[in-house]
Amino acid sequence: MTNNVEIRTAARGDVQAIAAMFAQDTLGGHGDSADPADLPAYLAAFDAIADSPNDSLFVAVRNGEVVGTFQTTLITSLTGKGSTSLTIEAVHTRSDMRGHGIGQAMVNHAIDEGRASGVRLVQLTSNATRRDAHRFYERLGFSQSHLGFKMKLR
Repeated sequence: MTNNVEIRTAARGDVQAIAAMFAQDTLGGHGDSADPADLPAYLAAFDAIADSPNDSLFVAVRNGEVVGTFQTTLITSLTGKGSTSLTIEAVHTRSDMRGHGIGQAMVNHAIDEGRASGVRLVQLTSNATRRDAHRFYERLGFSQSHLGFKMKLR
C-alpha cells in the first residue's frame, strides 16, 4: 500500500465504480456511461478480461472506495527475438482524487508486474489532448517514441 492506496485486482463488484469514473471523462470520447442499463456491457467486458490469461484489470482503493483503475495486457511478438511487452491501458484516477499520488502508484504497480513477468518493454498510449497526462508519464520515465494510429469500426 502506497500513499494509503491499495492496488488490487479488480472484482466484479468494482465494475460500476469503474464505469462511473470513465463516464466522468470528458476528454476520452469513449461514450462511457454510469447508466445502470449499460452495466451488463461493462460486466461482459469484465468477464472477458478476467477470463484472459494475458489481461489484468486493477483498481486503486483508498478508504474503501475505488479511486482509480488501469488494465494491463501482455503481448508476445516475434520482434525482439520473441519478447513480451506489457501494455498499460485505461489509466484513470477519479477526478476528485487527482494529484494524490494514485496515478503514480498505479503505473508503478504495472511496471513492477512487468518486471516480475520478465517483459522487455512497458508501453502505453495517451489521448493526444491529454497534455497533463503526457507530462505525468514523462516524469515517470516514459518517452514518446512512436506515433499511434486508430481506426474506429463502430
